Amino acid sequence: MTAPTHEAPYRGLRVLDLGQGVASPYCGYLLAASGADVIKVEPPQGDWSRGLGTTHGGHSALSAVYNRGKRGLRLDLKTEAGLAALRRLAARSDVFIEGFRPGVAARLGLGWEALSAGNPGLIYVSVSGFGQTGPDAQRPCSDSVAQAFSGLVAVNRGADGAPHRVGTTVSDIVTGLYAFQAVATTLFARQTTGRGRWLDISLTQSTAALLGHKLAEHMLEGGAPRALNVPAGSYPTSDGWIMVTLVSEAQYRRLCEALGRPDLSQDPRFADFGRRADAADNLTSQVRAAFATATTADWLARLHAADVIAERILAPEEWLREPQVAATTGAVRRPTPGMGDVWAARTPGVYDMVEDDLAPAPAIGEHGADILREAGFTSEDIAALVSGTIAARAAQS
Repeated sequence: MTAPTHEAPYRGLRVLDLGQGVASPYCGYLLAASGADVIKVEPPQGDWSRGLGTTHGGHSALSAVYNRGKRGLRLDLKTEAGLAALRRLAARSDVFIEGFRPGVAARLGLGWEALSAGNPGLIYVSVSGFGQTGPDAQRPCSDSVAQAFSGLVAVNRGADGAPHRVGTTVSDIVTGLYAFQAVATTLFARQTTGRGRWLDISLTQSTAALLGHKLAEHMLEGGAPRALNVPAGSYPTSDGWIMVTLVSEAQYRRLCEALGRPDLSQDPRFADFGRRADAADNLTSQVRAAFATATTADWLARLHAADVIAERILAPEEWLREPQVAATTGAVRRPTPGMGDVWAARTPGVYDMVEDDLAPAPAIGEHGADILREAGFTSEDIAALVSGTIAARAAQS
């Protein structure tokens, strides 16, 4: 086996990824992109994310993106044969990722205590909605619930004053990132201790941590913190939308000059960040009226010339066409059976060539026979365990 390299630091690492949806699979994807051999273990019907949204050839956009670089194994964990096979694979694995509701894995004989008894170096990752303990541990959860529970929705208020969910699976993604980071630090410690660890990673705690300073801000200011940098924000132009950010008084003055409204920087009601926050409705309405008079390109030219931080608001497909993205190879394209080209933003810190060469997300059980053969299963055992894989694969095509 080739040794780990900077390009593939986790080469030789064996990972079992039982997670479904986004959070657990994203952790598995990051490990795969770092060189690990990640086996995606699915039930006979497959990961439920395969059918979420529009499907193409047995995958949705979610399942195709977050399961790249993995090998597929179908196991029916409602049978003793399936459970026994998984326990056998776990005994030779470095990382075990599961997303069952708390307590389910233990009832199946797949909990931390059972698996680590025979494999003390195992790093066991449990991803759940509210964590493994506490009064809410058994509550159902989703990305939207995590956003709502953590305070993220409350701080994401629109111009209509209503709290809004962030328009992507940000709670799932950040949970996968925190899980990946926790695995990395535990792997480092294992080199000295020789032992693994049980990692309890929840969507709600991960999302709360993502808010960073917001908890401190709300507690220090009585639950109603002032806006940080009025009139920063998004504004409609004559042909689109623009985003403006301000971090200093000098930038505010330059913004007013670029807008052709130097009087706004001289008005005592808007003299500093605090007073502008108190008069936000008055000020932003005037700024909005100014931005509506010209195109986005015109405003960007003026604002950039004035050294004001601003950018047009792009849709994801517009981002993909940007010269900056092309120049920095910011996106990766992976032809995927039944789907055609699947595009994704490149993962920061991962070598380009590694991510470019990752295999597409597997079909259900696609690599089952090879995986089981490598683990020492007999031909008879393999035939029994993968007997439903061909039928499942045919149903996808």
